[in-house]
Amino acid sequence: MIVEGSYSWPLVVLSVCIATLAAYTALDLAGRIRSATEWAQAGWIATAAIAMGGGIWSMHFVAMLAYRMPMPVTYDVTLTVVSLTLPMLVTGIGFALLCGRGMGWPVLLPGGLIMGVGIASMHYLGMQAMRMPMAIHYDLALVAASVAIAITASTAALWLAFKRTTAPRKLAAAGAMGLAIAGMHYTGMAAATFVREPGDDAMPTAAALDPMALALAIAGLTFLILFLALAASLVDRRLALASARETAAAREGRERFATLYRRTPLPLHALNENGRIEHVSDVWLEVLGYEFEEVVGRPLTDFMTPESARRRTEVDWPALLASKELRGAQYQFVTKDGRQLHCLLSAHVERDADGRFQQALCGLMDITAWRQTEEQLRQAQKLEALGQLAGGVAHDFNNLLAAVLANLEILKKRLPDDQKLRQLADTAIRGAERGASLTQRMLAFSRRQELRPESVGIPELVHGMADL
Repeated sequence: MIVEGSYSWPLVVLSVCIATLAAYTALDLAGRIRSATEWAQAGWIATAAIAMGGGIWSMHFVAMLAYRMPMPVTYDVTLTVVSLTLPMLVTGIGFALLCGRGMGWPVLLPGGLIMGVGIASMHYLGMQAMRMPMAIHYDLALVAASVAIAITASTAALWLAFKRTTAPRKLAAAGAMGLAIAGMHYTGMAAATFVREPGDDAMPTAAALDPMALALAIAGLTFLILFLALAASLVDRRLALASARETAAAREGRERFATLYRRTPLPLHALNENGRIEHVSDVWLEVLGYEFEEVVGRPLTDFMTPESARRRTEVDWPALLASKELRGAQYQFVTKDGRQLHCLLSAHVERDADGRFQQALCGLMDITAWRQTEEQLRQAQKLEALGQLAGGVAHDFNNLLAAVLANLEILKKRLPDDQKLRQLADTAIRGAERGASLTQRMLAFSRRQELRPESVGIPELVHGMADL
């Protein structure tokens, strides 16, 4: 004899609400799976599997309780527990497949097939757990339809789970999936015919439970679990958003620092703990004639002369790491075109709160022109000292020549009338006069007087020196 049952519509509506909320929770948790790291992904896959698989089972069980039979019905505990575990397992497998290999159809279709068949199996396994004095016969066409609905809904769920959607679209998709999951269940129920066999009057030995109370208890527990999962997803999303903002702010700060560092009107560079260049200003590049790509990542000593590089490596760099400050160290840098520059280098080491090295901020000062000016000043001072010395010598020598000339004039007047002697006296007088003229020029040089060059006849000058 065929036994007809009836539905409690409040429980039917409650089952659809459970399926919809479970679908929305699974879609929301899938977003956390996509953005989580390796170990966190496993946790979110398990959470999504519990939410969706457990929600589908809860919908199924509440919908079964919504079907009122004209006799007491109990359930086999073992089969009920297996029916609860099965949808969680296949849902987790489906999420894991797409999470590990991407959302391609070669992965999406097998994942949807596994999940759909598992959910359909959960339905019929749950019906098999019913204990009542009658047999269940199935319409194979409707069974196939329910399985097809389960596979289609599962495939759509996996596709939507890993597709970035807005909140309204996610809510609409959850409603459609909830109706599809409920439709699968009620199609499966429509495929079942309950037949009481002649002589099968045995009643369940266990006391029947109140369907409404049991349904409300299961629904309440399910809603609590789903709301906790949504809260965990919301908290994780807020934390991830805060972390992303901090990361973006840090990245923006680094980019701003790099931009300011490069555009500063000073020749600056920053070094890592190995002495390699991390940041460099445009002025630094202009001073040495290099491009940015030719400098970053290379040791600073690559741009020094061998002697400066050796002193930098063996003396100054260890001293900088020990004292955190280095001021006015003189090095010779080599430009790209081979010129040598005299530079002063000052540096400061930045460390974090734990004392770990972060970077060394350094600045260069090109003192090549200053060194050249200093050398020119030194030469000028030497010339000035030489001029002062020459002036003093010339002054004293001029006094001596004055005495020599005076005595030569007196001697010339007292010489006998001998042409040879007078010629020798005249030659001595001319030599003394030329010495006096030379001393006048030396005095003019030492006193920085203006000298007036005049044309000189070389033959006459040489001829005049013949007697000397």
